[in-house]
Amino acid sequence: MSPPLALDIDGTLTSSAGGIDPRAFEALRGWDAPVVLATGKAFPYPVALCHFMDLPERVIAENGGVVYADDEVTVTVPDADRPREAAQAFVDRGGDLGWGAADTVNRWRETEVAVRRDADDALLRAVAEEFGLDVVDTGYAYHLKLPGVEKGEGLRAVAATLGLDPAAFVAVGDSENDVSTFEVAGESFAVANADDRARAAADRVTDGAHMDGTLEALAARRDR
Repeated sequence: MSPPLALDIDGTLTSSAGGIDPRAFEALRGWDAPVVLATGKAFPYPVALCHFMDLPERVIAENGGVVYADDEVTVTVPDADRPREAAQAFVDRGGDLGWGAADTVNRWRETEVAVRRDADDALLRAVAEEFGLDVVDTGYAYHLKLPGVEKGEGLRAVAATLGLDPAAFVAVGDSENDVSTFEVAGESFAVANADDRARAAADRVTDGAHMDGTLEALAARRDR
């Protein structure tokens, strides 16, 4: 039997252009073990992706801030107001979150705030330090979040809900926010487009990038 999977989305299940690679649908529907989508995106996004992929809704969202499996939703952040307060301070001091008036990136976000990567990085990090927050660069956005909120802790929570050992999971990702997942999972793959921290933390780096790399990782584990 195949091992359970913990998969990042952006840069991992996507093409180089950024949209979901259609090959992900067939590959994951046919996987004969639990699949968990672990992302920095707001909670509704991975839930919707599970729905359209016809997968059970098993989700680690907002870099571990929200966890969902077997009809249990857990918000792991004790002080969700602090990132929002820091984001407002950033804006008040001349910063721009960068998503426009509707801000659908943060509209449904519960535990952190995402900021476009072309924002004033120095100002953002200064505000984050003042509020005791971390800034994580996922390659898609900067994330203002509380220290200790990690995808890896989300994987521990999902595994416990599913009655599985976290070390049974194979993780695939591409960014520094996947490092904690790699540390918790029993085996990890960084796709070829991964940043330096993810590459250094992974057990293996694939030859292929984006979905090509993910398919390479899945083939390696299915063939064992």
